[in-house]
Order: sequence, then C-alpha cells, then structure tokens
Amino acid sequence: MANPILVVMAAGMGSRYGGLKQIDPVGPNGQIIMNYSIYDAWKAGFRKVVFIIKEELLEAFQERIGRDAEKLMQVEYVFQSACDLPEDCTMPEGRVKPLGTGHAIYCIRHVVDEPFAVINADDFYGAEAFSAMYDYLKDAQDDEKYRYCMVGYRVENTLTENGTVSRGVCSVDENGYLTGITERTAIARDADGVIRDPEAGEIAEGTVVSMNMWGFTPSFLDELENGMVDFMHNKLPLNPEKAEFYLPTAVSNLLENDRATAQVLECGAKWYGVTYQEDKPVVVEALRRMTEQGLYPA
Repeated sequence: MANPILVVMAAGMGSRYGGLKQIDPVGPNGQIIMNYSIYDAWKAGFRKVVFIIKEELLEAFQERIGRDAEKLMQVEYVFQSACDLPEDCTMPEGRVKPLGTGHAIYCIRHVVDEPFAVINADDFYGAEAFSAMYDYLKDAQDDEKYRYCMVGYRVENTLTENGTVSRGVCSVDENGYLTGITERTAIARDADGVIRDPEAGEIAEGTVVSMNMWGFTPSFLDELENGMVDFMHNKLPLNPEKAEFYLPTAVSNLLENDRATAQVLECGAKWYGVTYQEDKPVVVEALRRMTEQGLYPA
C-alpha cells in the first residue's frame, strides 16, 4: 500500500491576492480555504504535503499556513522557478509570467516518489473529494497503462452567482473513464435558468467538470519532463510571453495516445471558492454552517 502525498499549487497566490498577507480569512477564526483542505486531506489519510510556492513568499507562507500544517503532516516546500527546466531548455528573454500548472508539478519531481494528489490552493473541495482521492491512490499502480484519476464535480455545483467561471468540461465513457477535457472560460447560469458557455452553448445539468483535483502515480513526473521539452521547443516560441504548459493538457496528450487512463471519481459535493470578491460572504456562511454541524473544528 502506498503513502499518498498531497501537492498544493500555491505559486500563483501572491499575484492574485497582492501578497500572502491579504489572503482572505473565510473561517470563523480567520482560517483560509487552504486550512480546510489540509484538514480534510489529513482526515482522509494523507500524511505529507508539498506546497509549490514562489521562493520570495517562503517566510510569509510558513507563518500563515506552513506552521499549522506541520501540526498534522510532514511539510515540504518546492519553488516554481523559471530556472528549473529540462536540459537544453531556456526561458525566453523578458518572460515574467510563470510557465503554467504543468511546469509547477514538474518542479516537485525531486521530493515526490509516491502516488500524489494535486489541488489548487484556493478551491474548497470538501471532505468527500479527499476521501475518494486517498482511497484511489493508496492502491494505485500502473500496468500496461498509467493509471491516474480525477475528481469530477457536477457543473451546477461549481457556479457562482457573481459572474462566469472557467471549468474543464469532461467527456466520460460508460466505465467512468475520462475521454476528453475542454476548457470553457465563461460558464454561467443565465436568467432563464439554463447553464451556458458562449462557445459551447447549453451545458446540461449533471455534466462533469474538473476543478483541477488530479491523482497520479510517479510515472506522471517523467511524462511531464517530456511534455515540458515539447512545450519549450515547439509551443512556447509561438507565444513567448504568454504561452503556458497546463496540467490537463499533459493528461489529455497521454489519454489521446492511449498511454494512460484517468478514472473519474464523481463527487456530489458543492465546490466553494472566491472567484469574485462578492463570493466571499457565501463561502463564509457555508463554512460557518459546516462548523456548527461539527464537520470542522472551530
């Protein structure tokens, strides 16, 4: 049986929130969303967490999040650095923007050697998602294919009333395996009650979407290296300032070439996140309710 590791992508936090100090508290005692993810992961069985952050945020991050996490888990930090690239690859001159979520996970290859789960720092996934993920990963083994997984949410459980959301809309076969994923960047429920995206048109209730909660065996890290090389040599030159190497793209490439499967672990829970400032009261209220119900310690 493996000892699955939790990997938290937090390198984008400073830019979105204007520095860590401004991370919005949402829990009854100033907790941020990440505190809840760590707690849910620990309850599910995870005992090691790797935070991917910017190096300059290390001290602030340890102070705000790391010290609390250390009470429950072994903690490691990895920096998403522009210098951490495959051999023969160089950053385009003047590029400031990080290279994307695929590159972030590539940076953990020296500290992760067990099956691992990947989450965003600022999404509330719920206890059910972490339990399903841990149960899958503890027995995960590759055979003639890589055996990965993804937690899938129903689209109607991932919307906000305050604007549009970006989601990976998933195609799932009759055996529960992911067959494709398409990024839709402006999903919302219209006034007539129908969920739509300008490019996709109507999106049926119950459609599975990805919230970037993935489960991988260590084989994925070798594949990311190949993907990074391809991206740096062939895709990045087309848009040197903005092109990014995304995690779902790396997975899709392996699925399309029939080299991997991704089991979709369907989760009926509601997602919470602060996409817009106006979302915050909704999250605060939901966590207050869950705390009162005894799902979380105050």
